[in-house]
Order: sequence, then structure tokens, then C-alpha cells
Amino acid sequence: MLWDCPVCDAATRRVFAVRSGYHIRECLRCTHRFAELEPSASHVASTYGDDYFFGGGAGYPDYMQEENVLRAHGRRYGRLLAQFIPGDRARILDVGGACGFIADGFRAEGWSPQLLEPNARMAAYGRDRLGLETHNGTLADLNPESPFDAISMIQVIAHLPEIRVTLRKAAELTRDGGLWLIETWNSRSVTARVFGKYWHEYNPPSVLHFFSARSLREMLRQFGFVHLASGHPRKNIQWHHARALLTHQVPTRWMESLTGIIPDDAVLPYPAEDLMWSVFQKTSSDAPASSARHKIEGALR
Repeated sequence: MLWDCPVCDAATRRVFAVRSGYHIRECLRCTHRFAELEPSASHVASTYGDDYFFGGGAGYPDYMQEENVLRAHGRRYGRLLAQFIPGDRARILDVGGACGFIADGFRAEGWSPQLLEPNARMAAYGRDRLGLETHNGTLADLNPESPFDAISMIQVIAHLPEIRVTLRKAAELTRDGGLWLIETWNSRSVTARVFGKYWHEYNPPSVLHFFSARSLREMLRQFGFVHLASGHPRKNIQWHHARALLTHQVPTRWMESLTGIIPDDAVLPYPAEDLMWSVFQKTSSDAPASSARHKIEGALR
């Protein structure tokens, strides 16, 4: 059926409607949540156009101002992934990496990154200004000469409209024993439960999926990936971005007045525990799952 769970195919129920008018559904089996929304063929182009990166609201008021924060985030993740790949740090594909600041952080840690981004303006910046090997499009458009050693999907998996098709292609592009780094929001976190339908991540049509640690592992297991490690990243956010998100979610005069107290260029630590990272490894039929399975809480500090 149309609204069966995209993770496990079980029946689902509506749990609430959010401010945008969309309903959020929850799986009766694995508790995965997703937006009651059937994306059109133009969903990616229309949702992640230039307005998403420069128009505020559920997106960014000016993505370019995030450069230092995002590059540092990429460097932390580059160091984290290096713990799972012995020897020289290898080829990594950053999916949905915008203009390449995170990919540039990977490069600073010795990786050989490639950038995949559907927005033409963002992709051009990564190619022309940062000198990254860049692909303007989606995973469906990508046919590299050889598979990647790692794929990063940082704040991406929750936005995928054809999630199974996309993850299947990503699995094909990953070598046996290769890694996936996923950063996404945890719908079963304390923060998400406290805020309920007012949780900041309930933002269709941009955000379509709301994973828990359980549903994320169950989804990736279907594509041959085993869980190696997980934790909460140290995340910083510039106030101009946080202010845009807050006033989008709670568009009241008192919120606008309150958020105007802090300078736009202030960099603040994100204080909640609703954000998670996970590392997964692709298994093969002739090789056991990695013996490196372990948990590295705090590895991004």
C-alpha cells in the first residue's frame, strides 16, 4: 500500500499533522516515521533550488556563511572514518554535499573526496572555487570507473524521496568492506519526544524521513551493511541559521524579538542530543563482517 513503512513494509498510522499541513506517519512495527507525501519527479530540483540555500525558512539564509563550521565538521568526520580504514585514507563520495565545505574538510584530513550535489550553483562552487572533483546530479546519474571506499551522507538520508532506490544505488557504488557515514536526526530522542510535532526536524516537504537508531540499522541491513559505531557529534551552528529555523517553526513577534538579541555571526554549540552519527560497513558473501565492530562515543570531540 502507498503508506506502508518504507523501512520494513509494515502498516503505519497517522500520528499528527505539522504546521506545513502534512501528516507524519509512524510504523506500527519498527516505529520509523515519515511524511505522508508522495514526491513528484521534480521534487529534488524544486525543493533544493537556490532558495533552499539562500532563502532562509527551513533552509539556510546564506549557506556560504557556514564555511568554517562545515569544514571543521568534515575534518572531525575525516578523522573518525580513518579509524576504520587502515593505511592510506581513500576515495570518499560526499552525497548531497552542497558547495563542498565538508568534502574540503575530508580532503584536509588526507582523503580523496568527490562531491555529488544536485544544485547546479552549489556544485559549480565546489568545482570552480574549491577544486573538488564534482558531479552535478543525483546518485542515479553517477557511474564511476570504480567503487568508492566510503560514502558520506551527512544530513541527507532524511531527505531522500525514493529512499530504497537511492540506497540500492549507493550500495552498488561502495566496494566490499567499504564504509557509510550517516548523520541524521533521531526521532526517538528525548528532545524529539518532548517537542512532539513542534520538533524542528518535522519539516516536510524538505525532510521526508525521521529515523531512530533502530530503524536506520534495519534499513541499511537490507542493503548489506552492518553497524560498526555510533554517537552524538559535536555540532556548531551559526546563529543566523538557527534564528531562521526558529522563526520558521514558531513565526511569532516575540520569537523574532528574542532571536534578535544574539549577533548573526555568533557560532554556538548545538545543545541537544537528538542528532546522531553512525558508521556502517558493507559486507560481502566471502568475507565476515568487520571485526572492528565497536562503539566510539565522543570520537568527534
